[in-house]
Amino acid sequence: METKVVIIDRSNMDTDALQKAADIIKNGGLVAFPTETVYGLGGNARDAMAAKKIYEAKGRPSDNPLIVHIADISALSVLAVDIPQSAYQLAEQFWPGPLTMILKKSDLVPKSTTGGLDTVAVRFPSDPIAKALIQTSGCYIAAPSANASGRPSTTCADHVLEDLNGRIEMILDGGPVQIGLESTIIDLTEKIPVILRPGYVTKQQLEDCIGKVLVDKGIMRTGKEEVFPAIAKAPGMKYRHYAPKGKLTVYEGEEAAVITCINQKIAEKMNSGALVGVIATEETRNSYIGGMVRSIGSRHDEEAIAAHLFQILREFDSLHAEYIFSESFSDNRLGHAIMNRLLKAAGYDIVEV
Repeated sequence: METKVVIIDRSNMDTDALQKAADIIKNGGLVAFPTETVYGLGGNARDAMAAKKIYEAKGRPSDNPLIVHIADISALSVLAVDIPQSAYQLAEQFWPGPLTMILKKSDLVPKSTTGGLDTVAVRFPSDPIAKALIQTSGCYIAAPSANASGRPSTTCADHVLEDLNGRIEMILDGGPVQIGLESTIIDLTEKIPVILRPGYVTKQQLEDCIGKVLVDKGIMRTGKEEVFPAIAKAPGMKYRHYAPKGKLTVYEGEEAAVITCINQKIAEKMNSGALVGVIATEETRNSYIGGMVRSIGSRHDEEAIAAHLFQILREFDSLHAEYIFSESFSDNRLGHAIMNRLLKAAGYDIVEV
């Protein structure tokens, strides 16, 4: 299969290109497209065979549920049943945007899309290309991140092509995404809503909207132990994600001590002939001796750190880094989502200095 890459401009969208992409979706094929969070790999959410193709293209376990993308809030009543008032409150506040809601699914959603579950994950993306594709196709689009399963998520079309070339029909290239981390996922089927994946919409923002919200223990920091649930109600809960090819270790502690420890590890690995990468910040990038040092952004700009994380992990893959050492980041606000992704990418290999 030839994967066609079509550049598309948000400010002047090519309607012919959109129609071709929409036709692929309607006919059961797959199209990768940008959202405000990461690139998604889209197929018709109500087509069981399209869902199967998504799993096959990614090499993704079939019990890992897909997120259904919509372009109108009225779609909630089509895709879900027993919808709580809190869903409409959240939709009013955060949609279109980087928030996914878990609801009880309607009979119109095949279990191949939901990973065999009786719940469905629904999101209304804000990216105009995503919205236009959904509307033009006339379909609800099931779309996990457009990467090979377990690899860092894709934030530009080149990364999608790297992972999925020859496996899908088309990539809509809208340039780099805005946020760079996947959406926040909240489960509204529980008595008290539960965050299943942290993201750009924070726990505090959710609580300001609907009251008390819990955080699933599977995404809480638990030292070096990674907790996988028997049944995953949301993407990213049951399997390792975001991993680069090199061995990633995260160092946490007082800044000077972390720098000293990482410099020692750089020297040790380079002396043995290994290629070493370092994820630093603008404030510390000149403090490291040797290795391939990359700044993820300023510690005062969490949005920049989030936007650059997957890009840097993929850059180190292209540089054949065998070991990657990273500073840790605050768990506050967006930092919670950043550390969730970074620790998963490291297989929870964290060193407390």
